[in-house]
Amino acid sequence: MLADSDTRWKWGALTAHRVAPDHRLDGYLLRGRATPTARQLSEVGVHADAMREVTGIEFIHAIEREHYDAVVLSCVGGGVQAVLHGIGHALRNAPHRPVLITGYVGVVYEKLADGLLLRNGADIVLANSRYDAERFREVYRGVGAAPGVVVECALPFLGGDSYDETARTRRPYTGGTVVFAVQPSVPDNRADRAYLLRRAVEHARKHADREVLVKLRSKPGEHTTHIEELPYQKLAEKHADALPSNFRLVYGHMGEVLDGADLLVTVSSTAALESLHRGIPTAVLTDLGVREVLGNHHFIGSGCLASWDQLDTGYRPTADPQWVARQGVAAADGAYEHAFDAVRERLTDLITGPPLPPVTPYYTAVTAPGYLPRILNRYGFQADGSPRPGVTVEPEDASGLKRVVRNTMREAARGAYRHGVQRVAPVIRRMGEL
Repeated sequence: MLADSDTRWKWGALTAHRVAPDHRLDGYLLRGRATPTARQLSEVGVHADAMREVTGIEFIHAIEREHYDAVVLSCVGGGVQAVLHGIGHALRNAPHRPVLITGYVGVVYEKLADGLLLRNGADIVLANSRYDAERFREVYRGVGAAPGVVVECALPFLGGDSYDETARTRRPYTGGTVVFAVQPSVPDNRADRAYLLRRAVEHARKHADREVLVKLRSKPGEHTTHIEELPYQKLAEKHADALPSNFRLVYGHMGEVLDGADLLVTVSSTAALESLHRGIPTAVLTDLGVREVLGNHHFIGSGCLASWDQLDTGYRPTADPQWVARQGVAAADGAYEHAFDAVRERLTDLITGPPLPPVTPYYTAVTAPGYLPRILNRYGFQADGSPRPGVTVEPEDASGLKRVVRNTMREAARGAYRHGVQRVAPVIRRMGEL
């Protein structure tokens, strides 16, 4: 399994465990700006039988060497497309190649066509709900690609105990626990992020009987799937002495945080689906508008749209059962227990059936000559999927000292990049606004 961030590691590893529960899982982390740290991997709580950090080219060499039955590609669309072309070139004459599986880590509210076409070429493209499956197939049919590669399943990290309304009375705060699940890139400006933080703090002040937790995605200096230029921790530092005692910033596994939640609040985080699956009252904020750029438009019809003003008065949204069922969560008939049956069956058929055909992505040097080469070049490949001249591969038996030096240099480079994103870029942006 190949992943390029903490969130995608979580999705990819759990997906692999669900579709092939009795198989060995080898984990590969794609080297880049969002490569997860040891702390982030530990917080996700999903482990592999083996783990290695690689470049795109090194991953292709591993695929050639190991002869895997199936490979889950849990990367950004461009990374998936590059690896598909790389595997296609490397194994073009091989008698065997692995089944290639990919998909999305959560709510698909932007770049639907772009992301889907970059993932085209995989044998199985997973859709996390009936709603997504219908949209994915429509896109593929529209460009003349085979819609049959789309297989409906569900988000692999749903679960946990159903919400118990009486649990509130047993918590330290009799009014219950409100969890504000933040996102690294939504909203994307200081004013809006400061506003949301202020409203969460004010909610805690207005309701001394409630505990208000701000669930953070990463620590300063770490990266997730999206770049976080303005971490809430930094914004909260200015008010550290004035924060009420019933307000806290927390890290940790989202499932464990939801275990103690009585209300989940977010702009558009996938955490909303985890919360809805358990039956926890869930509020998708409208304070900044219902807009595509925020992703909360995805929740139109859910019954969950609400503002901090409404929450301050005690309003608790009630989710629409039909809407959540179409999203693959909280199905009354217990369908989640069988959500991965179709994927397992398709995977078994592909592994035990005749040899797989060559990897043939929709994007080629003919269909996308002005787009594809840039994507492949970014990951070290030429337009035909072969390694770019001059791209080096770290040998498996590199000495311990050599690995330490290289890893130290990589971490230093990542640190410099993160400092630029979180410190320098905002200053330059503010100077440009003067």
